[in-house]
Amino acid sequence: MATFLERLQAGEVLVADGATGTNLQQRGLERGVSSEVWVMERPQEIVRLHQEFIAAGANIILTSTFGATRLRLEAGGDPSLAGRVAEVNRRAVELAKQAARGTDTLVAASMGPTGQLLKPLGPLDEADAEIVFGEQARALVEAGVDLLVVETQFDLSEARAALRAARSASGGLPVVCSFSYDRGTRTMMGVRPSQMAAELEELADVLGINCGRSLDENLKALQELRRSSSRPIWFKPNAGLPRVDEFGNSSYDVTPEMMGARVPEWLQAGAQVVGGCCGTSPQHLSEIVRAVGSWYARTQTVG
Repeated sequence: MATFLERLQAGEVLVADGATGTNLQQRGLERGVSSEVWVMERPQEIVRLHQEFIAAGANIILTSTFGATRLRLEAGGDPSLAGRVAEVNRRAVELAKQAARGTDTLVAASMGPTGQLLKPLGPLDEADAEIVFGEQARALVEAGVDLLVVETQFDLSEARAALRAARSASGGLPVVCSFSYDRGTRTMMGVRPSQMAAELEELADVLGINCGRSLDENLKALQELRRSSSRPIWFKPNAGLPRVDEFGNSSYDVTPEMMGARVPEWLQAGAQVVGGCCGTSPQHLSEIVRAVGSWYARTQTVG
């Protein structure tokens, strides 16, 4: 089977999966409890979600390890998991590989922020952040992932720490770095896509955008990133903005059909891996897959 980078170098557009947290919340995961708790307590639900995304056409699924650093596990609903970093990460990879068995689906390791700000704005040293990310990355690589995805980043210093840790542990596996521009075309720390590219391009094989706010704002961030970097681009925007009802339940304002209709814009703007973040269901992903297929058909006809 061709590797992730080989497929990109051949010009293939790959579809990554949708949301983990918001889909699991709709299936009973309590708000404020991380998906890593269900990795250990309700693994069948994790496998089922992976399988639904694969059935929808995903070429890549992300492990349920977004919050599986020691620091994030301490605050994720079961503090006892903080002492089981390697076990949690290995188990999540096992579940993803179980779901992908018999397919050519790639298993990508999700590595999210630590949940703490780095000094001088917060308590965490950059060197300590790198140690924490390193614990996670080593467990993920040893469990047999196909690539590492440092995602939903907003701070250049923390992203550098995560990328150095990922590179050190990767054994040559590809590394993706994806930022969240939840202030339009800036992160919560004021970082623009052009700054991210300039600072981090040498540490990552693929640069990306995920989460954020509206599809329009994420498209602007994508266009700026494409102007700023020659790296392949990973693009997983939210399904719009959440609406919270009186019971605290979230729903997203972009339907599967609406999201699928935007895919040609993403591809024209230079994205080569597309999928969705918060609010993106298997139904959304099915429409994204359909749109990618239609785009291929049109471009081949024109060619």
